[in-house]
Amino acid sequence: MAQNSKRAKTRVLLGSDHAGYHMRMKLFEFLEEEGFEPIMFGASGAEPVDYPDVVHELLDAFNPESDRAILLCGSGNGVCMTANHRHGIRAALCWTPELASLARSHNDAQVLCLPARFISTELAVDMVHTFLTTEFEGGRHEGRIHKIERP
Repeated sequence: MAQNSKRAKTRVLLGSDHAGYHMRMKLFEFLEEEGFEPIMFGASGAEPVDYPDVVHELLDAFNPESDRAILLCGSGNGVCMTANHRHGIRAALCWTPELASLARSHNDAQVLCLPARFISTELAVDMVHTFLTTEFEGGRHEGRIHKIERP
């Protein structure tokens, strides 16, 4: 799964509340091994942290044109809802690698949201790999993307 070493390092911002802390740490290791530049936000252990605070801090540092982000909380719903309230952000809650692939190829999602209490770390790694290596198809999907946000 190693990334092409000639490609510029993609920044991947990783954020989680306490429910996603352990999975986030494993994803950080995976991303480093794959040659990405992971940057962490959020919980530093089991002490409760409010997911909206984590998401807002991460997105303040996020460049949707060049970065990717992975957000984790217990169900994945809270981080996804919070991220999608930010102008220009397309966050997708995914449970399978196929959904992660479609989030990128059809929806040009920049943010992958994961339900840390409901999936294994192995499945999370597979989805992250799929999300980060799948390109947006454009074409017929381009017009739909522009219809998501209204002025």
